[in-house]
Amino acid sequence: MYYVYILFSEKDKQLYTGFTDNLQSRFKAHTEGYVKATKHRRPLKLIYYEAYISEPDARQREKYLKGGNGRSDLKVQLKDVLTKLKYENL
Repeated sequence: MYYVYILFSEKDKQLYTGFTDNLQSRFKAHTEGYVKATKHRRPLKLIYYEAYISEPDARQREKYLKGGNGRSDLKVQLKDVLTKLKYENL
């Protein structure tokens, strides 16, 4: 399986979108500070993920969610949780 996931930084109240084939291991790497992009943004919460059988499908979805329309759609879909987390860019 391949996963597209969304992390929320409790430090800067921003989102991080990523892709992996091992969600548990990748999240652990993020939370322990082994990922350069999120090392200084900890603590992090995993707030959303999607699973795919096909790697190209997962990579395409990650690319979409990182873009303008995808990010906007995600904010609508996760409005309740983002509001509770005090996400600043709704």
